[in-house]
Amino acid sequence: MSPKKNIEAELAYGAGQVNPLGALKPGLVYDADEIDYVKFLCGQGYTTKNLRLVTGDSSSCTAKTNGSIFDLNYPTFALSITTGKPFSATYHRTVTNVGDSNSSYKVKVSAPAGLKINVNPQVLTFQSLLEKKSFVVTLEGKTKETLLSASLVWSDGVHNVRSPIIVYGA
Repeated sequence: MSPKKNIEAELAYGAGQVNPLGALKPGLVYDADEIDYVKFLCGQGYTTKNLRLVTGDSSSCTAKTNGSIFDLNYPTFALSITTGKPFSATYHRTVTNVGDSNSSYKVKVSAPAGLKINVNPQVLTFQSLLEKKSFVVTLEGKTKETLLSASLVWSDGVHNVRSPIIVYGA
């Protein structure tokens, strides 16, 4: 799982190898409810009519449900850029502790040249099971590369919750 060995990088291997035993107790999860997807679709330009074809209910696109692609609570971070021009994007995420109560997760970021990744806060401390904590990820940079591959890992020393980060351009 190295972008030096696989030119498709994060696009080729995603969040890592399947580990059925690790999946039983992952530590942290990125929850997304129906409303999160409604906001995502409305933010992508869906009309209420098209949205209802997807949801099968009376959901509607309003100012309240008009979300951003950057705020879908999903473990992957992707950004389309124009190569050679400066870029910046901010993502809001929330994780739920399904590991141990009284645990702290520290972030570790791996990024190539041309990509600056800031995570705030850098430590998430949980007192109880099912407690939620939010964080913000900012991607910035400028590159002539058409693909930058990076990752973000939250670790409490037992669980390693990995999120792929892709910046791609034309």
